[in-house]
Amino acid sequence: MSGHSKWSTIKYKKGAKDLQRGKVFAKLARAVEIAARDGGGDPDMNASLYLAVQKAKAASMPNDNIERAIKRGTGDVETTHYDEIWYEGYGAGGVALYVQVLTDNRNRAASEVRSTFTRNNGNLGEPGSVAYLFEQKGYVLAGGTEEDVMLAALDAGAEDVRPSGGQFEVICAAGDLTTVRGALEAAGIPVESAEVTRLPMTTVALKEDAARSVLRLVDALEDLDDVQAVYANFDIPDEVLAAVAG
Repeated sequence: MSGHSKWSTIKYKKGAKDLQRGKVFAKLARAVEIAARDGGGDPDMNASLYLAVQKAKAASMPNDNIERAIKRGTGDVETTHYDEIWYEGYGAGGVALYVQVLTDNRNRAASEVRSTFTRNNGNLGEPGSVAYLFEQKGYVLAGGTEEDVMLAALDAGAEDVRPSGGQFEVICAAGDLTTVRGALEAAGIPVESAEVTRLPMTTVALKEDAARSVLRLVDALEDLDDVQAVYANFDIPDEVLAAVAG
């Protein structure tokens, strides 16, 4: 599993995100709004919107909030204009971080991201310094048996199925995510999460001290209101990750 995905899953299971549910809902609503703005307000005709809505529902976001976000995106109600910006940098051990920002104030976002890197033993890089290390993919975390998951996923066009802590990671092209997720669900396979993400093509192995430093940086970045997602290419052994999470 990609470092960021594994860490996010652990935090989700520990309930850490519940402490910031209002902030999480705001970020999910922003993602729904942008998807509706870019591709229209019908989830059946806009795959990005469909996935954003499903992710919001999985986080128990109220339907009224989702509908309002769609209307803001389609221009049915007045809204703030958000720009998408990507920041690139490094954490302890040379770990690459790729940070997605949706903001209505570029200067504020740049200042907050830069200072967060500095305060947490990281360095902001130049545009293009780490982007090439990540590729856009569809990512599904599913339960079930290995045979069932592999059969349903690969038949639907998935590129890879990997065991991970009693579950399975299903990797596919970003454009195939809705189809692959639908095939898994149709086969009765429980899907814990499904998203278009950025997966690292190479990883950096970290020991405990460096792992703690990098995860503090990731958490601090994710806590910024303008930051939508943080992708990282760290590889932390399960026992070390469990120690850090504890």
